[in-house]
Amino acid sequence: MRISLNWLQEFVDVKLSPQELGETLTLAGFEVEDIDDRRQLAAGVVVGKVLSRDRHPNADKLSVCSVDVGSDAPATIVCGAANVRAGAFVPVAVPGVYLPAIDLKLKPTKLRGVRSEGMICSLTELGVEQSSDGIHIFASEGESGSETLHPGSDVRPLLGLDDVVLDLTTTANRADALSVVGIAREVAALTGAPLRLPSAPSEAIDASQAGETLSIVLADTDACPAYIGTTIAGVTIAPSPLWMQWRLQAAGVRPINNVVDVTNYVLMEWGQPLHAFDRDRLQAVAGDASVAIGVRLARAGESLVTLDGQARELQPQNLLIAANDVPVALAGIMGGETTEVNDGTTSLMLEAALFEPVAIRRSARVQGLRTEASSRYERGVNQAELNRACQRAIGLLVELAGGTVVDQAAADTRLEPSQWSRLVELRLNRVNALLGPVQTDDGSVGQIESEDVERILKALGCTLQKFGGTAETTGIVWKVTVPPYRYRDLEREIDLIEEIARLYGYDRFLNELPDRTTSGGYAPAQRATLQVREALRAVGLTELVHYSLVKPCGEEVTLANPLFAEYSALRTELLSGLIDAFAANWARGNGALNGFEIGRCFWQEADDLHETEVVAGILGGDRAPLGRWAAGGRSEPLSWFEAKGLLETAIARLGLHVEYRAVPDAGDRLHPGRTASLWLEGEQLGIFGQLHPQLQRDRDLPAATYAFSWELSLLQAALTREDRLRPCLQPYSLYPAVARDIAFFAPLELPVNCFIRVMRKAGGTLLENVEVFDEYRGEHVPEENRSLAFSLVYRAPDRTLTDEDVEPLLQQVRDALVSAFDVTLRS
Repeated sequence: MRISLNWLQEFVDVKLSPQELGETLTLAGFEVEDIDDRRQLAAGVVVGKVLSRDRHPNADKLSVCSVDVGSDAPATIVCGAANVRAGAFVPVAVPGVYLPAIDLKLKPTKLRGVRSEGMICSLTELGVEQSSDGIHIFASEGESGSETLHPGSDVRPLLGLDDVVLDLTTTANRADALSVVGIAREVAALTGAPLRLPSAPSEAIDASQAGETLSIVLADTDACPAYIGTTIAGVTIAPSPLWMQWRLQAAGVRPINNVVDVTNYVLMEWGQPLHAFDRDRLQAVAGDASVAIGVRLARAGESLVTLDGQARELQPQNLLIAANDVPVALAGIMGGETTEVNDGTTSLMLEAALFEPVAIRRSARVQGLRTEASSRYERGVNQAELNRACQRAIGLLVELAGGTVVDQAAADTRLEPSQWSRLVELRLNRVNALLGPVQTDDGSVGQIESEDVERILKALGCTLQKFGGTAETTGIVWKVTVPPYRYRDLEREIDLIEEIARLYGYDRFLNELPDRTTSGGYAPAQRATLQVREALRAVGLTELVHYSLVKPCGEEVTLANPLFAEYSALRTELLSGLIDAFAANWARGNGALNGFEIGRCFWQEADDLHETEVVAGILGGDRAPLGRWAAGGRSEPLSWFEAKGLLETAIARLGLHVEYRAVPDAGDRLHPGRTASLWLEGEQLGIFGQLHPQLQRDRDLPAATYAFSWELSLLQAALTREDRLRPCLQPYSLYPAVARDIAFFAPLELPVNCFIRVMRKAGGTLLENVEVFDEYRGEHVPEENRSLAFSLVYRAPDRTLTDEDVEPLLQQVRDALVSAFDVTLRS
């Protein structure tokens, strides 16, 4: 936002220098990015009167002019402009003047043998315009038409160059500061200077000249809570007065004509976007002298040519202004070309409206169009001053373009004016608890006093009612009434405390570090997550990161205001993103992307939203991609047991033990016969299995690709148990182990894990390890059975075990298997 100091001075007396004002605003949260001192563009340039013009003796296109520049004797200046003439008042740069626009310092010189003592300037050379045809010639009176020109006087007030422009950035919550009035309020609050707001006289409607009926129809009152349409007849299109052009140029807006410039002027002054329609064109588009202005969403197939000449295909998200249901403007963004004000316009329909930020943001994004108006609507326009800004524009239009207000119609669903303010409770002890010690006015260290709080908030336009407590106990509480123009961003006590901090001065808060500091660290759950991440990396998996937002395709939680349709829902699981990443890398010849991801998943139950952290992964491809020569150049897919072994290695690094159980229903994404659930300490940790063959064919994946998904909270709970946070060291046994084998016939439906669990329980404390090493199905094996062989390892910490020690323990295992499963022992 570019703020002209001359414009600002109209509303508040600024006694600070531009640099001091810029520093004050920056400390208050409005970062001043640049200070454009326009006074330097024509410093030292004076008004000159051309007394005579003679042809240059040695050049056909040059003239030798005698120019009165207010000194004792006229100056002789050689000029190459074709429009120079005797009697003209012109800007003259005398010797010693520096012109930054063309990087030139004037000094006396000779041009084709004739001495020249200065330069008659064009507006381009003074930095006012991009290009100029010839030198600038003032009218016989001052440019504003109110003062007489005097040779030797400063030209800057005549060209609008006696100004300084501050280019500042406002935060997203301060929509009220996107205006000169908004910044004037801030400066008044920061400096204590009185505030003078521009008057907005009410123009009476001339009933005798009332023409066609104007009506307003709001189809969507949520998107457009208020709309005011005013018909002004008998206007004359002409250039704006120079003072208005200068202020618009300082604000970065190109002057067009008096009508358009008034709407832009009020936009910059009050932050309220306006739009002027040519009333006659509006009636022609509507097809009737009686025009009903409507606000509605676009329908399929509609289009509109906007003021920039672009034919735009309208989408259902576009909010439109319609005349008798015919689109004439993109609401809050840009008007239409068919109803724009032109040189032949004689009557207007002035629009002043409120549009909801979400509706305008969505509409502008769909069209890829952002304007000064939409940027303000997207942040939220002050609803309390809509009528005032409208009256201000009407007054300027009547003053500068003539005409008469003949009709006005409005539709208003806003709250009552009494409800435009908000009551917020503020506690002094809460202010000091959050802001801490500060440097007081006398230089000592103290706390913000109640008088400071009241002074700051009253300067912002708040009213305060104090009750409860005393200054000694810091128990003072206020009921603060927020002014209507800050209704959108001052909602809670913390918002008021932030305003107190801003205006008290961030530079007055103490910056000493505390006497004592404590070392930081991770919480137990965070350390557990880091352990899981480290373990999975250690077995060769790469960590992947995907967006939490996905394209909706089922029961996902959808966003109310998504940026893109492809990212409009919250993911419910991680495997889809991992499969997509694996498939993309495989298709591009990058090999198998064996990776894992730790992230949040979301779901909805009834009206409640839930989220949890999940760790998931995918792996597959060639078991030895760098050693294929050992297999004769053939690719050997990773087997189910090898993939399972990698995960077991990772889990073992965490000091945990999981059990595998068969899954009756693996879904349509995992192989029905090669999927198992994982159980940790009696709770289901997650699932592991091979991807379904149909999915593998559809996505053109390797022959054997595996995936897993675990609940991170269960891993965190197991890793943060007291016995694992403080592990006890156990020495290794120095004595040899004794191995025994056991074999038996078992039913096919019983998983191996069931036998291992029973053997571990029956084997006693000396049983160190149980491992299956053989499975056989076929001849000599009973039907619906298989032969399983296990190796059991026994070890004692204090001696070498003998057969007499091991045999009773092994018999306990045999008895337990027969009792639990009715197996047929073979050994």
